[in-house]
Amino acid sequence: MKITTCSAVFALIILLAASIPSAEGIPAPADVAAAPSDAMTTESGLASRVLKHGEGAEHPKATSNVTVHYTGWTTDGKMFDSSVTRGKSISFGLNQVIPGWTEGLQLMVAGEKRRFWIPEELAYKGAPGTPQGTLVFDVELISFK
Repeated sequence: MKITTCSAVFALIILLAASIPSAEGIPAPADVAAAPSDAMTTESGLASRVLKHGEGAEHPKATSNVTVHYTGWTTDGKMFDSSVTRGKSISFGLNQVIPGWTEGLQLMVAGEKRRFWIPEELAYKGAPGTPQGTLVFDVELISFK
């Protein structure tokens, strides 16, 4: 199984971040097992729902640098990573992460918070040592340039 460089970078970020001691995990949302019927779904299969509206009309591009806060769960409700529990946002090139993040963050505006249901094909594609299956992320787009 081939993993892209971008996915490998994001997997490394998650694995390193998961090794940092943090406060107790954030409870999984009630809809973690599957996207609700009112979620927006793209052609690729990425589902999302706006949790908090942002401001402005400009969206990041695939080549933008973004700063976000996020929490990620598997569909069985296990939190596997969170910048929120560490109390520190994270910045990265949007083209350096899993395809579901690259696609999903381009739908957002600064200040917006969304929940994403990212199918495995848009996440880590079953790569060993990474979270498996559909992943659920709450992502707040703090800023981008």
